[in-house]
Amino acid sequence: MKPATIRDVAERADVSVASVSRVLNGAGPVTEATRMRVLEAVEALQYVPHSGARSLSTSRTNTIGVILPDLYGEYFSELIRGMDVAARARGYHLIVSSSHDSADEASAAIRSMRGRVDGMIVLSPHVGAANLASGLAGRTPILLMNGGADVERPSIVIDNHGGAVAAVEHLVALGRTRIVHIAGPTGNLDAEARMAGYMEAMARAGLPPRVVEGAFTKASGHEAGESLAAAAERPDAVFAANDNMAVGAMLALQDAGLRVPEDIAIVGFDDIPLVSLVRPALTTLKINIAETGKRALQRLVGSIESAGEVAAAACEVVRPELVIRPSSVAATTPANRYARHRSLATAGEAISKGEHPDDQV
Repeated sequence: MKPATIRDVAERADVSVASVSRVLNGAGPVTEATRMRVLEAVEALQYVPHSGARSLSTSRTNTIGVILPDLYGEYFSELIRGMDVAARARGYHLIVSSSHDSADEASAAIRSMRGRVDGMIVLSPHVGAANLASGLAGRTPILLMNGGADVERPSIVIDNHGGAVAAVEHLVALGRTRIVHIAGPTGNLDAEARMAGYMEAMARAGLPPRVVEGAFTKASGHEAGESLAAAAERPDAVFAANDNMAVGAMLALQDAGLRVPEDIAIVGFDDIPLVSLVRPALTTLKINIAETGKRALQRLVGSIESAGEVAAAACEVVRPELVIRPSSVAATTPANRYARHRSLATAGEAISKGEHPDDQV
């Protein structure tokens, strides 16, 4: 059998198509008798409104497009989890696409979503991402993430520089002096800001910097850890530009017979769910990934539903929170307990005094 149409419902209820539309959309005056006849016809015919046709009349699809550089890994799954919870609460659905870290594929994804979504969230931590996304989106509302501070466009960015400073200051407060940074990929704005924060904090402490290349993957962190374990002069601390590399480095160092944190303390960045489960649990800079995704979705929907009346052009900055775990502080001796207390005080001065969102979404 063919699916019932709105005309079938109108004919069965003996009303006009317009009356059926008013009942289903809850817009416009109808009598109670008409409303009951329409609903009975809808139930009898098992009528399902056509979302495409409805979007033509309302200019809304109740769909948000999300473009990420990758779909693999806990960071992106947590980000999407937060967006999805917020979308369902507002009656929206998500269409998710990956740019595979390619400007051409990001352009193709944005073009394919135009006219199919009410707005887009674009995460592309590369120079020029803002101009690319805004130029291709046309009139479609867009919110940028992790593309660097941009006061002229709606965006949410991480204070990567401040978080990196807090990480180094924490390690310095513990008495570590040979602090190595495992950097993220070249050209990535997040990675570059985190390395800049590391360099500034090391200079401020009067310590020589030492940077090892990485790629934001566990494999690259493991490779870096192997090279550090085999080096003539081993570090006594590692600050990795993300948690994946920190975990990879930790496993390599442990495989080489080194103790964490007794021989080498380790700090990561992001606070993905995995890091509280590894042993020792990882000290890291927490950015409440799911909450950040939720906030991005809420801001974009707010702009869509207010027809741009909300001051959506603001650049919102997320301040990381230093979460201290046993990978940097083995809280078993009075000296280490004192160092832990001191590092918390230092982190409090380095990070913004604003409130941080909790883990709940």
